[in-house]
Parts: sequence; structure tokens; C-alpha cells
Amino acid sequence: MDIDSTRNIIKKGALEVVTPDELDEKIKKNQKTAYIGYEPSGKVHLGHAITVKKMIDLEKAGFKVKILLADLHAFLNGKGSLEEIKEISDYNAKCFRALGLSEEAEFSLGSSFQTREDYTMKVYQLALLTTLTRAKRSMAQITRDAEDHQVAEVIYPLMQVVDMLFLDVDLAVGGMEQRKIHMLARDNLPKLGFPSPVCIHTPLLHGTDGSDKMSSSKENFIAIDDEPKVIKKKIKKSYCPAGEIEGNPIIEIAHHFIFSERDRLVIKRPDKFGGNLDLTQEELLKMYKNRDLHPLDLKNSVADCLADILEPVRNYLKKTHK
Repeated sequence: MDIDSTRNIIKKGALEVVTPDELDEKIKKNQKTAYIGYEPSGKVHLGHAITVKKMIDLEKAGFKVKILLADLHAFLNGKGSLEEIKEISDYNAKCFRALGLSEEAEFSLGSSFQTREDYTMKVYQLALLTTLTRAKRSMAQITRDAEDHQVAEVIYPLMQVVDMLFLDVDLAVGGMEQRKIHMLARDNLPKLGFPSPVCIHTPLLHGTDGSDKMSSSKENFIAIDDEPKVIKKKIKKSYCPAGEIEGNPIIEIAHHFIFSERDRLVIKRPDKFGGNLDLTQEELLKMYKNRDLHPLDLKNSVADCLADILEPVRNYLKKTHK
């Protein structure tokens, strides 16, 4: 694959690449590593799936993919005891495999190296280079809302930067909520004598309630292993204002998970409401914006199609859970 084709695969669907010139240099390397970290959580949902799809793209582009199951980060972010968090990590790894990551993708628990003396020393060195204000700002979209913040919140981003060093990362992937931490890594790793990673940022999927981010803690998510009737119920209740495209989670789900797989979406409607439609993404957006397509018809069709697309994921998880 030539460099232009490789670059196009990597940049597809990304909001930004920091920086494109550096990405070209990474692509030319014979051995190159892309990483993303996830806090182990109860359910893997469509928001996670957007970034997993990007990691699959990076595998196709010749990168070794490393997935950090960040159990200590989750602990610092108040997601439960270490025992509870570790228990869910294996299931999360199976979910990411179910979404299509290859067997060559490498999974690591953060606790497998984050308590080492050399790791801890790098965190201390980074702490000397980072202001309290910047550390707190970098966590603004990641931590849970609280009036009185924990010291753990400023340790978290420092550890995430050092993770990139210990995992020998050429390229870091994350949603836009990770951007400030990634920029912290780019600014400060060279001060410790190490190169900056290229950073790729993917869109955040709005929650089914219309809030800024799909999140298991907010119960505004569609899990990748939800049964079709559950998907239908969640989407039927979802925020989907008539005529509005921006910030509409149902439109976003269609974009990221249906039209990325298929060229057209069939909208099933009774004859008295105009009958079935067979639409491209452009046609769907135009009709919806003009209010020629009812939100309920859109919801029903997206729910059916999404359930069909996720069927192999559900089957994989049922098989591996036995």
C-alpha cells in the first residue's frame, strides 16, 4: 500500500491529526505502534466502537496496535475497587476483539507496569514539568462532575503521558476529550528526552439523551452486545429532534455505523405515510432536514439496521462467554 492510500485510511473519519507531516514519517517506519487506553467499565458501547474502528484502520495501515486496559486510571477516576475493575477488564477485551481487532492486537493491564520504580520516577519527573492548572484542565472532560476535586485527578494525566513512553507509542488515538492530555504528552515528553507521539482524535458520539457524550455512567448508551429489542427500545426513547442534524445521536449512529458499512438505508413506512424509501446518506440528511422524514421512521429503521450490523458482535461474545 502506498503512502497516500495509507494516510487516507488513517485519516478517514478523524477530526484531526497532530501533525500530518509527522504522520507521514511514522508511516514510513518498518515497525510502528498505535495505542489507545480505555478505562475498564461495565459496558462497551457505540462511543467506544468509534475508536475501535479507528484502531482497526491502523492495523490495516501496518501499525502494531496496543490496547491499554487502564485499571489504575479507572481506580483513580472513582470507577470502583481494583478487584471490581480487573474483573471487567477481560470482558472488555473480548468486546474489542468482537468489534474486529485482530489476534495480533496486544492488550495490557495498566497495573502490570504502572507500579514499577522506573515508571513512578518518570511520573515524578513529569510532575515537575506540569502546572497544577494544566493538569486539572486536561481532565475536564474525563472525570466525573464534582464540587471538590481529588488529587487523583492530576495524577491521572501524568500517568497517561508516561504510559505512552512505556508502551513505545508512535501514535496515540482518542476521542476529542483526550486532546488536552495528548497535547500534554506532545509538549512534555521531549523535555524528558523522548519523541512526541502523533495524535489522532475521533468524534465523540452524543448520548441517546442528547448530552455531549455517550457514557455508561449516564445510562445514555447503546451497548455493542445489546439485544435487538433492547436497541429498539433505547433508540425509540432517544433524543431525535425533527429537522435537526447537528447533535442528533440517531443521525450520528447512522453515519458512523450504518453508512460506513452500507451505501443505502431502507426506511420502512406504511403506504399511507408514503411507503418505503431506499436512501443514500445524502438523501436521508436532505429529507430529514426538510422534515420530509419523521423521527420515528428514522429511529425504527436505524434500530433494525444497527441490530443487524451488531449481530456478529453479539454472536462472538455469546460464543466466547461459554
